[in-house]
Amino acid sequence: MEESMKDYKEMLEESYSLMGDGVHDTDSLLAWRKAAELKESQENITVTVTGIVKGGVVADFEGIRAFIPVSKLALERIDDCNPFLSRELEVRVFEADIDEDKLILSAKEILKEKQEILKKKKVSDVQVGQVFKGVIATIKDYGAFVDLGDGLSGLVHISQISNKRIKHPSVALKEGETVDVKVIDIKDGKISLSIKALMDDPEEQVEADEEIVIPKSEEIGTSLADLLKGFKFD
Repeated sequence: MEESMKDYKEMLEESYSLMGDGVHDTDSLLAWRKAAELKESQENITVTVTGIVKGGVVADFEGIRAFIPVSKLALERIDDCNPFLSRELEVRVFEADIDEDKLILSAKEILKEKQEILKKKKVSDVQVGQVFKGVIATIKDYGAFVDLGDGLSGLVHISQISNKRIKHPSVALKEGETVDVKVIDIKDGKISLSIKALMDDPEEQVEADEEIVIPKSEEIGTSLADLLKGFKFD
């Protein structure tokens, strides 16, 4: 759940205690006006991290000290902010409050959007009928989610797990198991997979078919003399 302004209160105290007495000159007023406009437009800007503080990092924006909470730095959990020091970050204005001298920036929304664009590109390259080797990531009552690698995943519905009717996916699958799956549908960016389809796929039956030896036609034909051979007639 996204943090509220109250959640930031303690983190902001250390960051903004260094900002001065709250008196603004013409340049800072123009900077705050620009920050407000950027909050409205949600335009991306680039800032450089200049310091590490409790709960996040700080950066300079047009002479204003801006705070980026640790929860807004990346998509994954960040335990140590030090690697971000002196790094350039693409951010958006999350909150701009001139009365409180609080300017909060965020990189998280931009990263989410880039992740979604990349995911859509990868999904668009997947074709129905394509076969993957994946790993069972999670099992639900209705099926199992399979990690296909490279940021892709798909769902094997319970009806597509086995030729036999099963009561629950866990009867046939377990998390962490490697499975071969076939793409049977792609809709709204979601990949539907099947294990059962590979069981029915003729290409999967080649080995079994090779074990069946079909006699030549001349071996099948039998003459009347051959049929009567061995019989005695009175």
